Amino acid sequence: MKPYRIIIADDHGLIRQGLKSILKKDPTLQVIAEASNGVELLDLLQQDQPEMIILDISMPRLNGIEALGRIRKAHAHIAILILTMHSSSHYVFHAVNAGAHGYMMKDDSEAELLTAISSIKEGKTYISPQVSSGVAEEVIVAFRGQSKIPFEVLSKREEGVLKLVVQGLSSKEIAKLLKLSPRTIDHHRANLLKKFKMKKTVDLVNHVVSTGVVAPR
Repeated sequence: MKPYRIIIADDHGLIRQGLKSILKKDPTLQVIAEASNGVELLDLLQQDQPEMIILDISMPRLNGIEALGRIRKAHAHIAILILTMHSSSHYVFHAVNAGAHGYMMKDDSEAELLTAISSIKEGKTYISPQVSSGVAEEVIVAFRGQSKIPFEVLSKREEGVLKLVVQGLSSKEIAKLLKLSPRTIDHHRANLLKKFKMKKTVDLVNHVVSTGVVAPR
């Protein structure tokens, strides 16, 4: 039987080495390549394609969620297992919505990693037991069952404005970058405050960074 081929994408060499050591214990699994960032991962997929990618979220150049979106569009047959330190429900929601087949924590056990891989091979969605059962259930219902997403959905424009707000840019600076009027940016900022039920921009920024909606620079 042909081995199940896996690429590991993580910016920490020790994590990659540890994962390879674990996976080598199962003769049905084969690590065929490693990537230290999202761009390198996409380049690898032009040369060889695995059955699965074990993917970190926080990587330089192109983060895991952004890489995941591109992979799902170009290589829909590849299974994606997110392996991360981020336990926030927002990261879980974004990952599964982007097409991840599994989500687990870096401090999960070796046995959990192998269980996750086995579950995904069988066509199931795997969520780490460290992520609360309530969150896991919300994720499955929201994105696999096509029901209401359990948090406010932002438009692409609102997402872009929010990221720039988190970076500390003024409405005038954001307007110049996005080629919009300052009044339009002020309108988007007001909508963001309303959606997140916040009165002040500083509270909005603290909230979206602490909950993982937007990663700080």
